[in-house]
Amino acid sequence: MKQFRIHKDDKVMVIAGKDEGKIGKVLKVLRKSDRILVEKVNVVKRNVRPNPYKREAGGIVEKEMPIHVSNLMVVCPHCAKPTRVGYRATEDGKKVRFCKKCNETL
Repeated sequence: MKQFRIHKDDKVMVIAGKDEGKIGKVLKVLRKSDRILVEKVNVVKRNVRPNPYKREAGGIVEKEMPIHVSNLMVVCPHCAKPTRVGYRATEDGKKVRFCKKCNETL
């Protein structure tokens, strides 16, 4: 299983593509396809058929599509800047992520 430095509920910034510069929250991590679903980023329009069993109306729906993990950077909650993520062990042996810019734990 691949390990990403981006986890669910992280705040990330898009660094490449049509939505460059946008900041959003990670909704889902798709490890098999190296993609991440980010809130209000990479929004597309889809034509949806009505589903009477689920009581869903049809029409044109806007929804987020996954974006590749290489086009995202974690935004540090302490310094509020996009940063690289490092790992270090605490005194009790736990592995924690930290901001490479301000050296604070994420």
